[in-house]
Formats: sequence, structure tokens, C-alpha cells
Amino acid sequence: MGYTIAQKIIKNHLLSGEMTVGSEIGLRIDQTLTQDATGTMAYLEFEAMGVPRVKTEKSVAYIDHNTLQTGFENADDHRFIQTVAKKHGIYFSRPGNGICHQVHLERFGIPGKTLIGSDSHTPTGGGIGMLAMGAGGLDVAVAMGGGAYYINMPKMVKINLTGRLQPWVSAKDVILEVLRRLTVKGGVGKIIEYAGEGVKTLTVPMRATITNMGAELGATTSIFPSDEVTREFLKAQGREQDYTPLASDADAVYDETLDIDLSKLAPMAACPHSPDNVKTIEEIGPRKIDQVCIGSCTNSSYLDLMRVASILKGKTVHPDVSLSIAPGSKQVYNMLAQNGALADLIAAGARILECACGPCIGMGQSPNSKGISLRTFNRNFEGRSGTADGQIYLVSPETAAVSALTGVFTDPRTLGAEVEIPQPEHFLINDNMVVAPASEEEAASVEVLRGPNIKEFPATKALEDTIQAKALLKVGDNISTDHIMPAGAKILPYRSNIPYLSNFCFTVCDKEFPERCRQEGKGIVIGGSNYGQGSSREHAALVPLYLGVKAVIVKSFARIHCANLANAGILPLVFKDESVYGKIDQMDELEITNLREAIQKGGAITVKDVTKGFTFETEAVLTQRQRDIVLDGGLLNYTREHQA
Repeated sequence: MGYTIAQKIIKNHLLSGEMTVGSEIGLRIDQTLTQDATGTMAYLEFEAMGVPRVKTEKSVAYIDHNTLQTGFENADDHRFIQTVAKKHGIYFSRPGNGICHQVHLERFGIPGKTLIGSDSHTPTGGGIGMLAMGAGGLDVAVAMGGGAYYINMPKMVKINLTGRLQPWVSAKDVILEVLRRLTVKGGVGKIIEYAGEGVKTLTVPMRATITNMGAELGATTSIFPSDEVTREFLKAQGREQDYTPLASDADAVYDETLDIDLSKLAPMAACPHSPDNVKTIEEIGPRKIDQVCIGSCTNSSYLDLMRVASILKGKTVHPDVSLSIAPGSKQVYNMLAQNGALADLIAAGARILECACGPCIGMGQSPNSKGISLRTFNRNFEGRSGTADGQIYLVSPETAAVSALTGVFTDPRTLGAEVEIPQPEHFLINDNMVVAPASEEEAASVEVLRGPNIKEFPATKALEDTIQAKALLKVGDNISTDHIMPAGAKILPYRSNIPYLSNFCFTVCDKEFPERCRQEGKGIVIGGSNYGQGSSREHAALVPLYLGVKAVIVKSFARIHCANLANAGILPLVFKDESVYGKIDQMDELEITNLREAIQKGGAITVKDVTKGFTFETEAVLTQRQRDIVLDGGLLNYTREHQA
């Protein structure tokens, strides 16, 4: 039996376990990336491990999230990350160099290599044939220290692409179609592999758009073959030596197969408030819009923005629409400036933002009250834009640009003949905004600079044998990490200050939750299915840890958040019988006894609802290694124990 592309890479990087679906495997990690919203904590954790220098082939620290400097906090964090990177062997991508996934695809990604990043959209690297996965900061810190990265061996799903996209239909429409069919839960425990003749018609940036939003499926990662299209992209980036052909074997076996005829796709939008709430632009109709934002790690490539410029050239943005555009990297920005496309964008009335995540992470450009905002981003969770009642739609750059001109939802196919934008034979290469680390000899003299906003990692201790606490919060299905630990310009600067962040935990769902935790001292959270979807931010586990959350009991978990809970020492439990969820009320007193023995043995864990006088069974969604981690009180404690 042959192997899929992902299975081949896993086999070449397997350090422990067997490639049996559902069983835990440990992988050697070639590359890591961090960004500044999660990076500060990851490097504090790396320092706590006592490893002097990273052991990966390449680790890169990017500044792309917290770039709005309204106080000292973000600037201090940037300085901390730059100095810790210099000392420990990590490359540093300076503010202004671009969004981590766009820059990594351009300058560092290598087909066949493994990459994990402290950002859930790290699977963007799958567009170039990498096995690229989002992870919690602590997992990234362990990988930088030479440790394995552990996942449960995923199922393999083949999405067979046939045909060719119609003019003005784009890669964004492909992934929106996948989300429409599979939903935000459809990729959990799976790797999505794209195959078929249609693959050859998609450029690397288009492939990267599709793998980027595979994160919204809940997938472990998504991946494309590394083929002649990949080689041409790497050659244009001056990195042809990094090319390796990768394809699945003819007799590779997949657990699921999905067929998509590219020629039948139409321009689409993900409607509020979920990436899988997908309709065609035609179905939505010519509804008035207020704002358009183009950019993010999903759609800010050179080819994307050149298509936008071709639509806007010689025209003017509708007077009722605010249009902002953020190039994904300095390379893209420079090339647009040199060829005149930037002038076309500015002349049309676009507001040009810096090369950063910006509005996607709620860092500025919040829409007006109840405003309808078309965005080329990857998430439209309620409140993520910074406007509580903002109506966010996810669309392609082509749909965004033409709608910015008309002031209503507009199908870009009304533009007529498509403008051909070829990939450059040579991209502009200038890595002057990437700072190399100090040599091993020089590293000892490098001082790591910390600002007063940087607080220590929350203290953890070994798992208690009995948990007796109230259900301090009950929430529904598809709770995202944005619900648990919001982002935005007011909160992001405090990502290295867990005590301050605790004031905002779950306030999107219940403004009284932080204070209730402080009054009770400890608690349990009850949730529905797909709990913890979205961003990889480990703050969604560390802040509840700080507030005294001992366990989370839900119908099902999203992969990364479940791992982050275990890494923090919080017990992740799932109902054996999902109907029990409806019987538990907020503030019920819950009790779990003989817990350490139950965790060690595996199997069912009995929980008693003391308030209502009934018991129910749960299961700890933990591998044996994770059981030991939770028993030790988290991954940091576990790592120290094993190092000792």
C-alpha cells in the first residue's frame, strides 16, 4: 500500500509511535515560527526550560500582530523578542517585514519539511508542500529545544480538484466551498490533501490561501503536492535549491474523498458569524456595504493585490465605503510600489495599511455600528472585528475590490474579461529586515531586555486527587478562543501579562465570569461541541488556569485548544453521554474523586452533580503522555521532570 504526501513526510520525521489513525505520534520538527501575540509567552517558556540554543534547522520570530504602538507594551515586547531571538539562535523578522505566513512562504518554506508555529494559520505552508501545523506556544518552545511535537495520527482526506476556475473566481472560493460542504468541524482529526488535474491550474499563493483556511475546518493541516508550479515559485524567489518534488503514491489509500469541479464554482462569501455559513454572492444579492478590508495571511500576496489593483485602476471607491489594503510582506509592498500598482490603489481611494495582520486580529479598522464589512480574511467570529455588532463577511480579493467600487455585494464576473496577472519571473529579494541571531560565541554576552508588562508564566502544581468546584460557566457549541480570550487593540498589548488578561476572560459570553472566578477561587467550565475552535492562542488555556479553572467538560474539543489545556494542567473531559449537557446548570456544584488513579488507568471518569444529586461519566481526551503531563501539573513541570 502506497503513502499519501502527508504520510511520507510523517514517516520521514517519525520519532515515536506508529502511523495508526488515532494513536499518538511524535514528530521531529525542522522549522518553527512565532508571532508577537503568542511569541512572548513561547520564549518565556523556552527560557524556563534552560536550553541555551534552539535545535531546529530554522526558527523565526515574526512581529506582525501587535504593531499598533499606543503605549510602551508592544514596543517592549518587540524588544524582548528581538533580544531573546538573538541570544538563542532564532531569526528575527522586524516589524514592517510582513505577516509571518506570507513571509515564511516567500523566504523560508521548504517542501517536505515539518513546520509548527504558535499561530493556527501555520498550515499556509502546506501550499508549498510542507507539513505545517499550528500549535500552542509551549509545544513550539519544546520543539525549539529539540523535543518532539506530538499529535494523534490523523485520517487522510483527498480533495480531488478537476477543471479550471472561471474568470474572476478564485482560490478563496475554493476553500469556502470546502467549508460549505465540510463545516468548521469537518476537518477535526484529519489532514486534507489536494490532488487531481485542477491542482496544476493553481499558483502557490492560491494553494496557500486554501491551506491557510483549512484551519477553519479544524483540520490538523492541509497540503498540496510539490510540483513544477512549486519549483517555478521557488525559482522566482531565488530558492530553486530548496525544491523537492512530492506526490502521493498511485496506490495511496485515503479515509475520505471529496470531488470539486473548479469550473462550477461561483464567487462566494462566508456570512456572519462563522466561516462555514457560506452563500454565493448571487444569493446574497446587491446588499449595501460599509467597509472593505483586503489583506491578512489569507489573501495579501503579490498576485492577489495585483488583481485588486487591476480592478481599481482608474476608478474611485464608492463614497459610502471605507477601503483598506494591507500588503502581506515588504516584498509585496515594494513590488507594488515599483510597478505603479500602489499608485493605482492610492488613487482609487484605498487606505494603505502597514504589512501586518491589522484588522484581521482586531487591531484597528473596526467597522461602524452594525456595519457590513467585506474582508478577505479567514475568520468572522462575533466581535472579532472590534465592533460587537459588526456584520463580517469573508470574500475573495476580487469580490472585495469590485464591491468597494459599487457599494454593494457585487459578483466580480460582471467585470467582463479577466485581467491576466502572471507570476513574476523574479520576485524582489531583499531580506534586510530579517536579523540573524548571534553566534554561539557571542550569545553569552547578549542581554535579554524585559519590560514591566512581561509577567511570569502562571504557577502550576500537580493534579489534585479531588476536584470539588462549581460550574462557573456554561456555554454552547463552537466556542472559539476569541470567546475565551478576546483579541483586539485594547487587549493584545497585554499578551505577556496573564494577570491583566484575566479581566477579559470569557467576557464576550459572560461579563461576570472573571469576578465569579475570583470569588470562588476555583471552577469548572461546561461547553458544547467543537469547544476551542479558531486561534492557537494558549492564552485561552493559561488565563483560565490563572483564574482557577480546574477542568473543562464538553461534548467535543478542537485539537489545538485541547492540547493547550493539557499543557496548562487543566483537565479536558468529554461527556460519554452528550445528553447530560442539558441537565447541568451554571453554578451546579460538581465533584470528581479518586482522580489521579482514574487518570493513570484511563477509561471513564465519574463526575457527581452534587446540587442535583446525579452522577455521569466523562472521558479524558488524553494520550498516555498527556495523562502524565496533566498529573505533573502541565507541560513545563513535565519537561523539567524529564530533563532532570
